[in-house]
Amino acid sequence: MPSRDTTALETHFKFGENWQSFTQEVDEARIAKAVTDLAAFMAPESLEGKSFLDIGCGSGLSMLAALRLGAASVHGTDLDPNSVEAARSLLTRLVPSGSTWTVEQRSVFDLDPQQGHFDVVYSWGVLHHTGAMWRAVACAARMVAPNGILAIALYRKTPLCGLWRIEKRFYTQAPAVIQAAIRTIFKIAYIVGLLAQRRNPLRYIANYPSARGMSWHHDVHDWLGGYPYESVLPPEVKTHLEADGFAVTKVKETAAPMAGLFGTGCDEFLARRSTGT
Repeated sequence: MPSRDTTALETHFKFGENWQSFTQEVDEARIAKAVTDLAAFMAPESLEGKSFLDIGCGSGLSMLAALRLGAASVHGTDLDPNSVEAARSLLTRLVPSGSTWTVEQRSVFDLDPQQGHFDVVYSWGVLHHTGAMWRAVACAARMVAPNGILAIALYRKTPLCGLWRIEKRFYTQAPAVIQAAIRTIFKIAYIVGLLAQRRNPLRYIANYPSARGMSWHHDVHDWLGGYPYESVLPPEVKTHLEADGFAVTKVKETAAPMAGLFGTGCDEFLARRSTGT
């Protein structure tokens, strides 16, 4: 039996359905959180007057944040048509008239630099879900204008990543009732872990610190189903980006408690493209 093409939409977790549900919860508090987090991620770089490409735009919240941080124009792409619909709906509802933004359904592998480069190319927690992470990173990098910035976040590798990859593939293919059962088991285990650390689960969930503004319940579904799944350590990312003509200017590393038992987080990277590339 031939292996499935993991870069094809039909093999992927339905991220777009999750984002469509999440957009109904977006309010000014979540937008403010997204603006704060995007500014911190990009610092010391400014988005003022810049063109901004969001690869894997999901809900469109990061695009909205970029506009509020002064980006002159934002363009979002996503492989999942439901994500595209979610982003268009959010931006239509919340972006003031006169702002320049567009969203299209397109794979990172189909991006064409001959149609234009961007001052900032951004992809938070997406390229490791494409089915071919390093090729996706290269495709994103080629969209960066000379002296422009590539801003990406990739899952940190842990000893349990292989097991999580198996779980995610199973979860993605499972019926909704099985997915709900897995989510319940995971949530109970997670809450027990918080209690063992003498942390208040209700407070944790209410103040869930997600870098994209997502609620804990949406994020659990996103994590358990995030297939395809790859992960990497920061030195490997730095080596690849430098070989592609970038100078890595900032790395923010994350920790994966308990060797990744309850998942892992994203390391963040800012890299500037050489003017001669």
